[in-house]
Amino acid sequence: MSGRLIVLVVVTAAFGVLSALALMDVGYFGILEPHFRSWAGAQVFADLVIVGIMACIWMSHDARERGLPAWPFILITLVAGSFGPLLYLIVREVRSTASGTVSA
Repeated sequence: MSGRLIVLVVVTAAFGVLSALALMDVGYFGILEPHFRSWAGAQVFADLVIVGIMACIWMSHDARERGLPAWPFILITLVAGSFGPLLYLIVREVRSTASGTVSA
């Protein structure tokens, strides 16, 4: 297992724990609700939406080059945010390690 894959799995697991704790505490809509209380919250939400869209565009192009399906990861991104790109990077790393190529 490569060092890059270990880091990706650890980050995804830690983010999963944090997300689970947040969901248990306030629920799915409770996570979104603070972003609509102030302009500062709205700015953070808009920033996350922009980054999510950019990640989906990048995954779409990168997946096409690598022969991977992008749609499952884009769907995950739309529903669960950063989990989509994180899982895409894990799958990409596992696939490149198995084929003997190095991912950039």
